[in-house]
Amino acid sequence: MISSPGIGSGLDVNGIVSQLMAAERQPLNALNAQEQAFNQKLSAFGQVRSALATFQTALKDLSNGSKFQALTATSSDTKVLSASASGKATPASYQIGVTQLAQQHKIASAGYATTDAVIGSGTLTIQFGTYDSGSNTFTANADKATKSISIAPANNTLAGIRDAINAANAGVTATVVNDGSAAGHRLVLTSSDSGAANSLKISVTDDDGTALNASGLSALAYDPTAAVGSGKNLEQKAAALDALLDIDGIAVKQPTNTVKDAIDGVTLNLAQTNVGQKLTLVVGRDSKAVTEAVQAFVKSYNDASGTLKNLTAYKGPGAQNGILLGDATARGIQVELRDLLNTSINSGGALTTLSQIGVSFGSDGTLSLDNTKLTAAINTNFDGIAALFAKAAKATDSLVSYSSSTTKTQPGTYAINVTQLATRGASVGSVAASLTVQAGTNDQLDLTVDGKVVSVTLAAATYANASALAAEIQSKVNGANGTSGSVLVSQSGGVLTVTSARYGSSSQAAVTGGNGMASLFGTPATSGGVDVAGTVNGATATGSGQSLTGATGNASEGLTLRINGGALGARGNVTYSTGYAYQMGEYLDGVLRDDGSLKTRTAGIDSSIKTLDKRQEQLEARLAQIEKRYRAQFSALDTMLSSMNSTSAFLTQQLASLPGSNQNR
Repeated sequence: MISSPGIGSGLDVNGIVSQLMAAERQPLNALNAQEQAFNQKLSAFGQVRSALATFQTALKDLSNGSKFQALTATSSDTKVLSASASGKATPASYQIGVTQLAQQHKIASAGYATTDAVIGSGTLTIQFGTYDSGSNTFTANADKATKSISIAPANNTLAGIRDAINAANAGVTATVVNDGSAAGHRLVLTSSDSGAANSLKISVTDDDGTALNASGLSALAYDPTAAVGSGKNLEQKAAALDALLDIDGIAVKQPTNTVKDAIDGVTLNLAQTNVGQKLTLVVGRDSKAVTEAVQAFVKSYNDASGTLKNLTAYKGPGAQNGILLGDATARGIQVELRDLLNTSINSGGALTTLSQIGVSFGSDGTLSLDNTKLTAAINTNFDGIAALFAKAAKATDSLVSYSSSTTKTQPGTYAINVTQLATRGASVGSVAASLTVQAGTNDQLDLTVDGKVVSVTLAAATYANASALAAEIQSKVNGANGTSGSVLVSQSGGVLTVTSARYGSSSQAAVTGGNGMASLFGTPATSGGVDVAGTVNGATATGSGQSLTGATGNASEGLTLRINGGALGARGNVTYSTGYAYQMGEYLDGVLRDDGSLKTRTAGIDSSIKTLDKRQEQLEARLAQIEKRYRAQFSALDTMLSSMNSTSAFLTQQLASLPGSNQNR
């Protein structure tokens, strides 16, 4: 039987239950409203996080002091050279002439029919140095390590040798060039670095037993001092040349066309010569770059502040207020950012506040920039602007330089006292070195360099002087040690000294043996290196090499200074400061990290939403039971009323049929 509530009785059961349930749902509606408000807050905090993250990114870029120390370098003839300047440069103008460009050494083999042509196997030893055609001598480049490359029978072809050389990262690029003739495939070797001191010398140990002739692997030998076909078996295609230029009448020679140390803080990029002419290079302050950097700071702050202001705004009775109005976290961020900007910076210079460079708060809480004041600051205190924004340190002693700091380093001025200077491990010969090195007689040296045992074999020769011999030893040791510059070899009065390039207690350069030790070093005196020692801010600092780091628990903790020599005792002060961009960046790092205030606040909101969801589920279940009960009750009432209506109708019909009723008269 199909039935519908109210049909029999006329009672609107659905309407009554709906109205009763509407009243019952009022608590649920209140929970829904609460959840909606919490979700709006979550969305608002998402906007805050996005705005602060954008601000944080901008601050990281501005925390780099170079943004505020920009200089320009303008060449009057960019076809000859272009230039750039760092914060170390001094504004000035220069007259420059370029008479020769630096060039890489390039040598080529004889021709072969194919790249699969077999050359030979053995060992190629590549060395760099300076070739003097006048005296026909080759002096090793002490700063370039010698490199040996094994050529096995499996890769003894023209292509195989090319690939082996390139894989060795020996400072040489190998290519095969085909000139189009029948035997036109030629191996071309090019020094990776330009400069006269990077001429190539290639020695060969040939598996065929002959190292100098033009057959087998010996065909790739190249000793510029040897005769053609007898160790000089490659053909020079381009000589190794230095760049030659004139700067204000001073002759300058550099190994590359990128000249970085001729003018302090200026990099010259040479492109062509201008023999007989001069160009003008002007180095000046880049006011535009500094202005743009300050403008970027002002804009990025105003963008972030504007988002916070809009979300926390009170707009009056009846208006739509900010979703985060009255929220302590949002308000705290606003206050902290503003307080940071209102705190002066002790950088040890004349500039201590943003207002000194024209940055100030307006009545609406936004930052504004007075370009006139900024221009005046650029003109009078250009170097000081960087310290207002970035992390910086300034020492009164020119031989003390700032290296790094940590988040535990507190801004301040700290006294420096040095009780021990860092030294390097060294071995000093006891006799003047023999300049004649003979194979198998006095050509081998054993050393221990910074804890690593090294054995080398020197080229047999009569060296022009002790400096040339020192260069040969340095090149070979550094090549065998695998780290360029791991030792420095010098001479004084013909006596050789091997010194580790590293400072500190781990520094070691000991000549320990080999058949050449006696004739080259005699009985060398060996000493180990020591670390720098001293105090920073009155507390004993940690020394490591030339680095002195502030003690744990001290205000200078984590401040690392490099002590580049000088006297023992008091060494003046260092002033460490953290500029506005750096401080605000650090603060935002804390706000935005996983355990920061934003995460804590949104986690609390998420927790509240989850609690509301649970209460809603419970209330929904309870309301379902209430509605079920109401429907059961009113359905029963409906049935009862329907039955009573049926009874009433039956009785009315029966009464109407009784004698004497109005219907029967």
